[in-house]
Amino acid sequence: MCPHTPPCPSAYAPDHDAARLVAFHPEQGWGLLCNGVVVFEDTGELLPDGRSLLPHRACCARAA
Repeated sequence: MCPHTPPCPSAYAPDHDAARLVAFHPEQGWGLLCNGVVVFEDTGELLPDGRSLLPHRACCARAA
């Protein structure tokens, strides 16, 4: 249960990345959000049920 006010979005909500960071290990390239999602520096994610989400960095526009 999330102790934050307002509560963090669930791990399966579309805005789950908005949850607060509760553990951060930049030397290892990952962090843990309050909702149980593990986020990686390449923007990949590991959900609490073990499913993974591929990296989803914003695409850079190419100069013409």
